[in-house]
Amino acid sequence: MPAPQDSFDYVIVGAGTAGSLVAARLAETPGVSICLLEAGPSDTNRFIGIPAGFLKVIFDPKLTWGFSADPGPAINDRVIPALQGRVVGGSAAINGMIYTRGQADDFNKWAQLGNPGWSYDDILPYFRKTETNTDKGDPKYRGDTGKLRIVGLHWKNELVDTFIRSAGELGIPYNPDYNGEKQAGAGVYQYNIGKGKRLNTARVYLRDAIRTGRIDLRTDARATRVNFEGKTATGITYTDDEGKTTKTVTATREVILCGGAINTPRLLQVSGVGDPAHLKSIGVEVIQPLPGVGQNLRDHFTPRTVVKVSGAVTINDIAKGPRLLSQGIKWLLNRPSVLGIGVVLGQAFWKSDPALDSPDMLVTFTPGSFKEGFLGVLDDTPGMTLGAWQLRPESSGHVLAKSTDLFEAPSIQPNYLASDNDKRVLLAGQKLIRRLLNETSLKSYVVEEVIPGPTVQTDEDLMGYARRQGLAGYHYCGTCKMGPATDPLAVVDATLRVHGMNKLRVIDASIMPDITSGNTNAPTMMIAEKGADMVKAA
Repeated sequence: MPAPQDSFDYVIVGAGTAGSLVAARLAETPGVSICLLEAGPSDTNRFIGIPAGFLKVIFDPKLTWGFSADPGPAINDRVIPALQGRVVGGSAAINGMIYTRGQADDFNKWAQLGNPGWSYDDILPYFRKTETNTDKGDPKYRGDTGKLRIVGLHWKNELVDTFIRSAGELGIPYNPDYNGEKQAGAGVYQYNIGKGKRLNTARVYLRDAIRTGRIDLRTDARATRVNFEGKTATGITYTDDEGKTTKTVTATREVILCGGAINTPRLLQVSGVGDPAHLKSIGVEVIQPLPGVGQNLRDHFTPRTVVKVSGAVTINDIAKGPRLLSQGIKWLLNRPSVLGIGVVLGQAFWKSDPALDSPDMLVTFTPGSFKEGFLGVLDDTPGMTLGAWQLRPESSGHVLAKSTDLFEAPSIQPNYLASDNDKRVLLAGQKLIRRLLNETSLKSYVVEEVIPGPTVQTDEDLMGYARRQGLAGYHYCGTCKMGPATDPLAVVDATLRVHGMNKLRVIDASIMPDITSGNTNAPTMMIAEKGADMVKAA
């Protein structure tokens, strides 16, 4: 590691998915100096590297921000967790490792909204650049030279196979690669897992880049302010994780914010970039009026269906006693094991209306179940779990700093189910789950539906259950929307520069104009790859 200094070419806030990759790409240039600030600790927790350790790390207060969303008006005013990683690797150190790019139309829409260079044809090379797809998909769509290994589910399970076959019985075709030519269909998920271990941009890109001596990674370094001279970003003020020591680092070329869709907008707000009325309410002088900072928050929302199972082996059966020991030995030998898989195994991307050209909803499948009310605790009896999502929810909300104190959690309001169309699509997804359980080969394994249960039958009942039990997807995005200056909510332009500011960019999921059709980690890597090229070209 280079000797500590106060001035660098680039200062990057956040060593998560985007920040780790941006720093690594910039470090490819000889002579460059980079300061990378991460609010959390190093990713040394042993459970981070074990895929099944997901259930240990995602609820660990030492590795997460501990945020909760505000009471949701359309979900019975429930307060639900808003989980985000606070560790090197960011949310990709605690997530389910699912690799989903989204649909081509997602990105074509971004371009149509006034963002040249962001159509699917434009961004596809960046998806391919990061990955090596170990299952050898179509090379037109899949990469084979990147450091990040992407692997399909190789752990065999009878229920997963039956789920895919059952989807076919309802007219949903098998799709061997939902990240290839088309997303529609049923199959198994793909994961950023290599040799049975979690991979992310911090582990496969940042670690090697640090060895060049061009990156000064500072952990337990919570950014508290972007510093400006007029409209030009000059650096970052940060504090240790206890708020006892304050330091400043300067950037001679650019300040790059990669804190994610919750932390990036609130850092901008406490630094004077945002809606003037909001800034005034928290006592912040306006540096640049941008009403869209913190607006346009999007996330997925999913209720789950839990079924008691007989006649097949489930994760509930395997993940205890001698069977778990056997699985551990297989994992150590780099053989398919329940310890080396992602959190969700099967998927069916499909349409709520046959007239649609592409999927707008998703059903997920796991051959295991968890106790209601106990986070991450498996049921005592064999079970399976299915979830329903709307892929592109229209409901949007906000992230607003409550004060200038970065130790005070912000107001986070995703406004789940505020849109009537969101409710319609989610209801269609729940009905599709019921059809899979009652009209297909999957039915032969069903003992009883535990949640929501047989008393929940009508459309009103199903929506009531969704409001009571649905949870966040933790796919927060959109709060520093990319768009032209004529867009009243736009925060950054198509080169990811903050409107009206100099030497200041945002490169993370917050720039998404609209949410993508699936998990957002893969699109965030694409944004980081493209953003790094833009910084290099400046």
